[in-house]
Amino acid sequence: MKKNVLLLSFCIVVSIHFGVKAQQINPVSSDTSSLPVLVEEAPTFNNYNFVYKQRLDSIQKMVPLKYNEFVQKYIDIYSSRKDMIGKMLGLSSYYFPIFEQALRAYNVPEEIKYLPIIESAMNPHAVSRVGATGLWQFMFSTAKGYGLNMDNFVDERKDPVQASNAAAAYFRDAYAELGDWLLAIAAYNCGKGNVQRAIAKANSHDFWEIRPYLPLETRNYVPAFIAAMYIMNYSKAHQIERLSPSMAIKTDTVQVNKFVSLPLLAQALKMEEEDLCILNPSYKKKIVNGTEESPRRIVMPRVTGGDFAMIYEVLNNRPPEVSTHVVLASNDDRRLHKKHTSVAYHRVTRGQNLQTIADKYNVEVQDIKVWNKLKGSQIMPGQRLIVSKNSGTGNAVSASKHSRQYMSYKGDKERSQREGKI
Repeated sequence: MKKNVLLLSFCIVVSIHFGVKAQQINPVSSDTSSLPVLVEEAPTFNNYNFVYKQRLDSIQKMVPLKYNEFVQKYIDIYSSRKDMIGKMLGLSSYYFPIFEQALRAYNVPEEIKYLPIIESAMNPHAVSRVGATGLWQFMFSTAKGYGLNMDNFVDERKDPVQASNAAAAYFRDAYAELGDWLLAIAAYNCGKGNVQRAIAKANSHDFWEIRPYLPLETRNYVPAFIAAMYIMNYSKAHQIERLSPSMAIKTDTVQVNKFVSLPLLAQALKMEEEDLCILNPSYKKKIVNGTEESPRRIVMPRVTGGDFAMIYEVLNNRPPEVSTHVVLASNDDRRLHKKHTSVAYHRVTRGQNLQTIADKYNVEVQDIKVWNKLKGSQIMPGQRLIVSKNSGTGNAVSASKHSRQYMSYKGDKERSQREGKI
């Protein structure tokens, strides 16, 4: 009896200590949109949880899921963010099948599908402080290198299907070079160059051995990934309930070779314009710029209502009244724009919006947002906006059918790797 009382007392003391330690976590902002970086680099580990270890072992497949103090810290964080994880569980029912299909096509482990949780909180419009964009947080130059297109109509980094295929291709290449999935995940955050240098310093290909030689964010990135995978599989054990997503889960896809207005299509489908745009996040102007040479995809809810004749009319015979001139996007890596010295300004007048101003100066809305550090699209009369920055190479160039030029920066890829983002 005394032994039982002593054991119970010990358990209570340990539980109180664990609770206090959990509250001492102090996350700070990081470049990855949804990844809190822990200030405390070497946390004490006196709350080893054998249940968590067994659970991680049970869901491990191709990616090693080690349980340690760093993973525990992120389990503490994510298990306390019940609303956020509940939202992720809801969104996963839509996005995970897309991720899984892309990963299978490139022979990449299915577990990688959990990465957008810590990259973007599965928000296709997420943009990091340095310009990484979309569900998979691609930098401009890396996105171009993996075949994604960015122009005045579309940003394919925000397209769930296109970006997922590009991410899967990156992981295929990273694994071929590094030979380990945890190292490939680390490389996705800080670049393969940083990982290779850490391997050389540690004389090891084990992530946990090279971890001290990686950038701080990357040291936390892999433990956060493991913790996110844990919490998504064992949410009920932490009293986390799935929150229903605001988007339609059952959808149909059509390919169009004409310009199509999403607002007009939403009317024909008898649905809210915003709901249709949520399913098609990559189209900047709410216009799908399909052509014979480059058809575009429209995702819409499975049609049970709506005016079928009107839907056909919008898709085939109701082109939006807009210029079809394509302007390829400039590099929106915000670190590079710091080097611009020649700046042109525009004073906003009544009735103007970002789109009319962008059209006037033949630039993109995204360019103006980046140059002026705008988080939204609201501007006020009298506001002074930067509308051009001259770096000697130009900001945006026109695209023709036979010739496409892109803004290039010498050493851009290496710079991205050095500064902690692909």
